[in-house]
Amino acid sequence: MSQLQPQPQAEPLVDAQEVQFWMEKVVAWGCSESRDNQRDICLYLGRLKALLQRLLTHINNLSSTAETMRRLPFLGQFLGRLCWNPFVTADALCRKLLLQSLWGLYSVEPSNAVERKANQWIRNVLCQLATEDDDTAAQALLKHMGISPKEYHLKVLRKMVASLTEEIKKSCSFLGGSNQRCSCGSVLAVSEACVPLVTCSEVAPLINMLLQRPANCVRATLSQPFLDAVSSAYASQCLTLEDQAVVSLWCHSLPSLEEAVISLLESALTKKESTPQCIEQQLARSILPKACAQHCSLFLVVSDIFRTMARQVEGSLSVLSFLHSFTSCFLKELTPLQPQSCVSLKVFFPHAPHNLLIPLLTQPSQMPQDAWKAHLMWISGSLQLLTEEEEEGNEVGGTRGQCAVFEAWFLFVQCAHWVQMAVQLLVFAEPEDCGPLLWLLTFYHHPTNRGHHRTLQLVNAKKTWEHLRALSLVSAPPPPADHHLQALVELLSSHPQQPTLAPLLVLSLSINFAVLSQNPLSRATEILRTVLEQSGLVGEAACVLSSAELSLNGGGCLSSDANSVQLRIKALQDTLICMHVAPHCDPKTHAHMQMES
Repeated sequence: MSQLQPQPQAEPLVDAQEVQFWMEKVVAWGCSESRDNQRDICLYLGRLKALLQRLLTHINNLSSTAETMRRLPFLGQFLGRLCWNPFVTADALCRKLLLQSLWGLYSVEPSNAVERKANQWIRNVLCQLATEDDDTAAQALLKHMGISPKEYHLKVLRKMVASLTEEIKKSCSFLGGSNQRCSCGSVLAVSEACVPLVTCSEVAPLINMLLQRPANCVRATLSQPFLDAVSSAYASQCLTLEDQAVVSLWCHSLPSLEEAVISLLESALTKKESTPQCIEQQLARSILPKACAQHCSLFLVVSDIFRTMARQVEGSLSVLSFLHSFTSCFLKELTPLQPQSCVSLKVFFPHAPHNLLIPLLTQPSQMPQDAWKAHLMWISGSLQLLTEEEEEGNEVGGTRGQCAVFEAWFLFVQCAHWVQMAVQLLVFAEPEDCGPLLWLLTFYHHPTNRGHHRTLQLVNAKKTWEHLRALSLVSAPPPPADHHLQALVELLSSHPQQPTLAPLLVLSLSINFAVLSQNPLSRATEILRTVLEQSGLVGEAACVLSSAELSLNGGGCLSSDANSVQLRIKALQDTLICMHVAPHCDPKTHAHMQMES
């Protein structure tokens, strides 16, 4: 018996034939995830666990990692292949035995290159097996190695992201039309795997890569749950995306584009001081105008949203300013792209009357100043002809005519720089020239005859212009009962028997006369102040003045004295601020209060 007792230590640790059998098995299992392999793993799982238990015993009985590797040279490859096989590690006992084997191989104080290399390998393999809430052995080993579970999870996640990103890069859309085997089938699976991880910053590079893949292959489809999750995470600022990835997200997901447009509208229009300058600054920070210039399909969707909004909030100054500012930003982004893209403007504006498209989209700065008047007269005549055809019941009961008029008005709103030019020209116009220009203003504020009685509106608009012109030609300050000033105030008042003239039209004319006429500044300010005190439209006046300032600064000023215009604008702004803060405050007092504060 004494000769038989030491035999377990003397016999070979593992039979060579057995080693060959199991190595062939683990190599075959790692080559494929087929059902046959899964069934084979299940068939041999019991024997595998018995083998792992024997190996663990041997590891614990040997004196060092170096000796273990010498006695069991196959061990590293064998354990490594098993650790990276999810069908093996899914079994709790297998995973526990693998972790305990790694624990046994880890050297607290490595004494040679073999042990140092083994430690590095163990750290990498352990990343695959460690979890925060499972396996006490894994937690103990991580603690023993001085590394937190979170560090390991992040390392695993980063490696996974890097690996998947490389795989996505190799898909057929990135191969430049080569004949290599298409690997786009993995794109859908990868996008689905990212759904619970969209708020992890480590996964952002992979999400950006997925979104920016050129969709050249029918197999390269992003899952809808992925698009929904990314859209939600980005909207709630839980995910950072590159600009082009955001644009790609909008191209893939209509709801995400609609949400972005509505969010931009709310951000620009719900602020307390929603002036045209504020709106323009907000749009300058947005990538939406640039995205629309790069992708006509996006612009068409955005235009439809704006079109619906314009129908619902007719007469809203902030909405009209937003539509114009957005179109201006869009055109600035589109201009440098036009030679390369060769996309006709008719593609971007398919519903607009073709004869009006280029004339309205042309900026005043793109033509000589002495051509502005004739240009506006032509625009006015074309729009009048269109509205007359509608009112006469053009074609099928007037349906096509009505649609054409709305589309013409919508384009006119988007190109409101010509509205501002018309108002400026009216300050200097003679009576025989004011009719077509006043018609343009009336059409801008009231495009349809729907309860607005355009004919009466035109009569009142001409009266407003005549009173303002008369006031601008008189050098003495008006007495309290001045006929023209009182008549102007009455035009802003409501009467049960007749519609009120559009207040914004009166404000636009009043402010431009105050800015551009030869009236002394004190008199111009007093006239405007009287109009505003009677109408109560101080906030709206600030927006109109802001819009006028933008136009004048943009190279569309008819006055020869730009410095004087700027000074008058500043003085009028101070008056409006003063009236907003304290209705009876003197502008000089307000300026003194500002200096003291």
